[in-house]
Amino acid sequence: MTVSEMKPQLKVVLSDVNTKVVQAWQSAFADTPEVEISRGSIIDRRVDAWVSPTNSLGDMNGGVDAVIKRHLGAGIQLRVQRAIRDGFGGSLPIGSAVCVPSGAANPKFLISTPTMNQSAENVRETLNVALACAAAFQAVHLQNEREPGSITSIALVGMGAATGKVPPQVCANLMWAGYTLFQDYSFAGYDELRSTICGQLGDIESRPVQRVRITPPARSAGRR
Repeated sequence: MTVSEMKPQLKVVLSDVNTKVVQAWQSAFADTPEVEISRGSIIDRRVDAWVSPTNSLGDMNGGVDAVIKRHLGAGIQLRVQRAIRDGFGGSLPIGSAVCVPSGAANPKFLISTPTMNQSAENVRETLNVALACAAAFQAVHLQNEREPGSITSIALVGMGAATGKVPPQVCANLMWAGYTLFQDYSFAGYDELRSTICGQLGDIESRPVQRVRITPPARSAGRR
């Protein structure tokens, strides 16, 4: 039995107000029809968890973070920053994520994952989008380990495509790489996730719009 066969099915919705991002997703995810793609605000999507690209400190003062904070209330930033403090000492590394209760019926959870260290940072020449997207799926996996079945659907925006200045097609391709990785493999932790992605996509600058599938590392005895 493969890892994907053992995992419960997760509904993935990609939603963004930027038409160019939506078109890029449609190209990058052409062979994955199970992923729902639409143009519009993430706050209109009814799912178990929203994924918000943030900065390492969890300051929700710009971009999608600010939209979500206005919608859910100021308490959501306090919960995100408390989780960052408790789990990561106050600074969330790129390639990591936190999952917190939203305080609302829709969504039940907010997953925050940094695409940048500080607010409004240009990350177009980095692997941060792939790292952030993969980390979001890792957060779903960890939350469902704690509470089986608590997240069965998530919505993501074009990560890094606004304040991060990542071109839409590059954003879409890197998100595709992060998504397909978690169809095949579950990581033991965020450190392993980061080393795998950086090791296999380290030359992305020379092939910025090419779709690249990440090959999972060899599974050792006893690892899930």
